[in-house]
Amino acid sequence: MPETALQPDPRRWKALAFIAVAQLMVVLDATIVNIALPSAQEDLGISDGNRQWVITAYALAFGGLLLFGGRIADLWGRKRTFITGLAGFAAASALGGAATGEVMMFGARALQGVFGALLAPAALSLLAVLFTDGKERAKAFGIYGAIAGAGGGVGLILGGVLTEYLDWRWTFFVNIPFAVVAILGAMAVIHDPKGSRNRSTLDIPGVLLATTGLVALVYGFTRAESNGWTDTLTLVMFVASVVLLAAFVAVEARVKNPLLPLRVLLDRNRGGIYLSLGLAVIAMFGVFLFLTYYLQVVKGYTPVKTGLAFLPMIVGMIIGSTQIGARLMTRVQPRLLLVPGFLVGALGMLLLAQIEPGSSYAAVVLPGLILLGLGLGTAFMPAMSLATFGVEPRDSGVASAMVNTSQQVGGAIGTALLNTIAASATTDWISSHGSEARSLGRQGFENSAAVHGYSTAIWWAVGILVVSAAIAYALVNARAQGGHEVSGDGTGAGTADEAQAPVMVH
Repeated sequence: MPETALQPDPRRWKALAFIAVAQLMVVLDATIVNIALPSAQEDLGISDGNRQWVITAYALAFGGLLLFGGRIADLWGRKRTFITGLAGFAAASALGGAATGEVMMFGARALQGVFGALLAPAALSLLAVLFTDGKERAKAFGIYGAIAGAGGGVGLILGGVLTEYLDWRWTFFVNIPFAVVAILGAMAVIHDPKGSRNRSTLDIPGVLLATTGLVALVYGFTRAESNGWTDTLTLVMFVASVVLLAAFVAVEARVKNPLLPLRVLLDRNRGGIYLSLGLAVIAMFGVFLFLTYYLQVVKGYTPVKTGLAFLPMIVGMIIGSTQIGARLMTRVQPRLLLVPGFLVGALGMLLLAQIEPGSSYAAVVLPGLILLGLGLGTAFMPAMSLATFGVEPRDSGVASAMVNTSQQVGGAIGTALLNTIAASATTDWISSHGSEARSLGRQGFENSAAVHGYSTAIWWAVGILVVSAAIAYALVNARAQGGHEVSGDGTGAGTADEAQAPVMVH
């Protein structure tokens, strides 16, 4: 078939600004609501048993529908999906902010997850098809990676400020101006490149199997956190997820127009990215959780002060992503950024694992957060770029959705797994240190037990990041992402030869 050079969109940098605004909104929402949850629970009369659904309703809808959202982006066009996701997310946020009871709140959070599952893969796949020159792609993904990595920490700060000085409802309402700005900008400057849509018939069996399988998996880990790993329904969810996802893979290998073409998933570089990134997110979410508890409960920080305490990590992520990852991505192999990045992050975790009730923030927490931010920022940026590098334009939506899926599932696993480890370690410490209760006092004894649990879980996070580095070293063998990208030949190879070739579409 004849090939013609694909000219870069002259408005791509303006488009990046509005894609970044949308991405920031989605990432902020992942943590901003956590800070507001105690206030919202009290105001709306949500029981302790049901409060987890404020988080779970969003996680189930978002994690379960991401692959479907990525395929919709390929089918409808990324601009249309992007705008639809923004409008729906804003409407759901308004509903959440105006909630008068728990049912209304849970429904709003589920709707946020539905529209977030449209928005997130559309945003990332827009970058993949708009930025094809190697150096420009590095800069664009550097900005995107900095936002994706640091946005959670920004959410902690913003959530604390809004909850403490205004009202918990503003943690929802704040999404509306973000969405309006991004919608207006998208309508004005974003256009789908020609030939980048996949108009093939939607794979309904694949949609049903993937959605139910991912929902079962995310709910299984979420339920394990509150009900234990041996709970009957927890085990049923895990078994169901294995069966459904295995059936999904079998269906995808046979249908003519699969929801997730296995060529996207089975490429060693892309598969290595999905695995290592998902594991790194497990570790990162655990640290967010335990450090938030440590700073507020043990050290007595206010919500605002707690959020500000994470600021050095955010700065580190921005520097790692834009000044290290983006500058070196076109010059060195991705694994030479991924492996050191994960290991530097693990070193930061190692410092954080040394926390004690009386530890100094400046001596222990601060250097740990800086190293964690620098390391993960350096690794996340080339990971997100390589995950969509060399993919056929018609598959970029679903390839982008897999990045978000690995992060979402990783977050669910990290929260449940590490929280369970921390709780078990705390219980063991209490049973073996009962004689110290009188000398430490009640509060001191409880704080020492809790911090031991946090430290134990963070040690596990150190090991998880080391495994991430090992996977990246073993599987990721692509060369530097310099020059231009090609649409691919269906294998998703993303090799160096592709990296140096001019951009072509068939």
